[in-house]
Amino acid sequence: MRPILMKGHERPLTFLKYNRDGDLLFSCAKDHTPTVWFADNGERLGTYRGHNGAVWCCDVSRDSTRLITGSADQSAKLWDVQTGTPLFTFNFDSPARAVDFSVGDKLSVITTDPFMGLSSAIHVKRIAADPDDQIGESVLVLKGPQGRINRAVWGPLNRTIISAGEDAVVRIWDTETGKLLQENDKDVGHKKTITSLAKSTDASHFLTGSLDKSAKLWDSMSLTLIKTYVTERPVNAVAMSPLLNHVVLGGGQDASSVTTTDHRAGKFEAKFYDKILQEEIGGVKGHFGPINALAFNPDGKSFSSGGEDGYVRLHHFDSDYFKIPSI
Repeated sequence: MRPILMKGHERPLTFLKYNRDGDLLFSCAKDHTPTVWFADNGERLGTYRGHNGAVWCCDVSRDSTRLITGSADQSAKLWDVQTGTPLFTFNFDSPARAVDFSVGDKLSVITTDPFMGLSSAIHVKRIAADPDDQIGESVLVLKGPQGRINRAVWGPLNRTIISAGEDAVVRIWDTETGKLLQENDKDVGHKKTITSLAKSTDASHFLTGSLDKSAKLWDSMSLTLIKTYVTERPVNAVAMSPLLNHVVLGGGQDASSVTTTDHRAGKFEAKFYDKILQEEIGGVKGHFGPINALAFNPDGKSFSSGGEDGYVRLHHFDSDYFKIPSI
């Protein structure tokens, strides 16, 4: 598998997101400019200029016309995907971390970090069809989790919001009332910060990755733990194949704690696991630093990884990959 190396960011990658059609890939990094690429050949299409802080997360609408980004500059921005024009800025009193469009793109969830005495919060914003009608008020604000909320996504049918973060607890919230519906069982849950969360295509289950060197698969409705994938390094990013029963985990030691420059020593590879058997089936090396972001193309035929080294690596699977025996 020959990777395509995409160099468009000056600083470490933070997030990757394909659009629904799988022809565009959006990347966020600690430099201030989210970037869009052609997902088949890695050609850079353009950048979104307007943030003046690290961009932590992004999401793209179902029809690929709108992009939303959350940034350390205490704002989340809506963009016109095609022109790169900023359409609206949601301003907060603390850095915006995770963003996610609801099914139908009429709402977005945005999380804000604890900052200067403020606690972390999950904000639900209405997304207007016409940018001129867009307002900044929140429909709902949820508070409760201690520490940073690293990910918040919509549950099935937009009825719930699933959040996870520094306190290592996965929570499900009711989007009508704002009530906390469920927290995961402490005995089976993660022991350290949850860094990442990826939903299955049908939103029936989701995968969390944590600094406790494991990833866990959960049921979206009941919050039952289904599977656990154990690895030997902290997990910064997770993704699930939409085609095969495969999950991929990325991570590595924190860049500051790596004393050698050998990429084997820091274990900076994307590891593939059998979703059902929980066994490792392969790995993809290449990054010179921890992997911070992973995403599968919606067609399941390629995936991309973003690292602390500032590169996005785009991998199109060989035909052999689809012949890996599964149950």
